[in-house]
Amino acid sequence: MCTAISFSAGDRYFGRTLDYECTYGERAVFVPRNFPLSFRAAGALKRHLAIYGTAHLAGNYPLFYEAANEKGLALAGLNFPAYARYLPPQEGKIDLAPYEFTLHLLGTCETLEEARSLLGKVNFAAIPFGENYPLSPLHYLLSDGKESLVIEPREDGLHIFENPTGALTNSPPFDYHLLRLADHMQVTSRLAENRFSERLPISPYSRGMGGMGLPGDLSSVSRFVRAVFTKENAHIYGTEAEDVGQFFHILGAVEQVDGCAQVEHGYEKTVYTSCYNCDKLHYFYTTYGNRRITEIDWSGADREGRELLSYPLLEREDILKQNG
Repeated sequence: MCTAISFSAGDRYFGRTLDYECTYGERAVFVPRNFPLSFRAAGALKRHLAIYGTAHLAGNYPLFYEAANEKGLALAGLNFPAYARYLPPQEGKIDLAPYEFTLHLLGTCETLEEARSLLGKVNFAAIPFGENYPLSPLHYLLSDGKESLVIEPREDGLHIFENPTGALTNSPPFDYHLLRLADHMQVTSRLAENRFSERLPISPYSRGMGGMGLPGDLSSVSRFVRAVFTKENAHIYGTEAEDVGQFFHILGAVEQVDGCAQVEHGYEKTVYTSCYNCDKLHYFYTTYGNRRITEIDWSGADREGRELLSYPLLEREDILKQNG
């Protein structure tokens, strides 16, 4: 289970938590403009926009979990079990397997408007990457930092939602998540007020009581509400270091602690959290084993290159010893 958000704070920020029971050796990957991208049914792109993000490298092919391109467009795929449906290749459509979608869209679209046009032509095709790579059921958060879309390939076709929250978690479908926000519209970041009775002298006994009713469990619906509330109320500071720190605090409200959410083969944990400064091509991350924010600056990478660049995500805890 995962959570993704878009956050504008002068610069445009985007990122996500990847919540799972294990790691697949995720890496920070940069795809330069001239690295050839091949698609099973949609041909190849010999030249495209530069792309950077978090990926599992299958050989030399980046299977992106989320990524951004050099123009500031960002896309994250999140688990969408029980609802995602992929179809056979269709004539007259751009047939893209779900693992190809991020590369193709970010490689060819500079703006959200161009992405909207592309989506009208795309068929999410049921083409697995290989024997040991079953198709992942996904839906997507797409953002340019000002507007966001949710993209859901479902049984009755492709659903595209305008997303005013700039957030997304997992199943159920996005329209249900939006509806559930109304269940919590009484929650506030302000001081609590007595609305219970005008006759009874009730007063708060603690700070933060305006937030009572905000769901605290680990389900996707509750994480969505909590992420949106936290993002909508979080202060913007105006410097990259402070706003990146604030971004990680926002996603900290939905992180998974190992041992608290059982799944079939263990317990979920927040394997990594990413943050992109989409204006500067700066990539930041933490991992479950290393809470210190690490930065990879891709702004100076050779965008005209032909080879992938990548770094492993640091897993070992790195504690600053202030007094030596």
